[in-house]
Amino acid sequence: MPASKNVQGGKAFGLLKEQQRQKLEEVNQEFLEDQKYRDEDDLAEKLEGFKNKYAEFDLNDQGEIDLMGLKRMMEKLGVPKTHLELKKMIVEVTGGASSNSIDYRDFVKMMLGKRSAVLKLVLLFEDKANGAAPCKPDGPPPKRDIASLP
Repeated sequence: MPASKNVQGGKAFGLLKEQQRQKLEEVNQEFLEDQKYRDEDDLAEKLEGFKNKYAEFDLNDQGEIDLMGLKRMMEKLGVPKTHLELKKMIVEVTGGASSNSIDYRDFVKMMLGKRSAVLKLVLLFEDKANGAAPCKPDGPPPKRDIASLP
């Protein structure tokens, strides 16, 4: 780091994260202004959710989800994949343009597009599972007697 910049590690990291969020927000603005996506319901809310999900798995802080970030995402979602499957997913999302990372623009196109990509299906399934998960009752289980057992 140049001597002219007197920035501590935590502050530099915060500035980097803010710059990345700003770049993602600029891409979101492009999609909001795009005529192709005007008929999409709750577009602003969806884009905000996509931005947060994307930033969560941008492990190298380069503004892209690389192979290891995608691997971690799939493991966290409970659908672990092999490296070959992950590479196929990246090619599917990027349309063959990149074989090692997914940028945010490609990610949003995949999520808003009509085509069913494997990653899109997994992410949508995870959102539905989180939203419709039956909650456990609070407190201890009710007392049962022997006659009520099956």
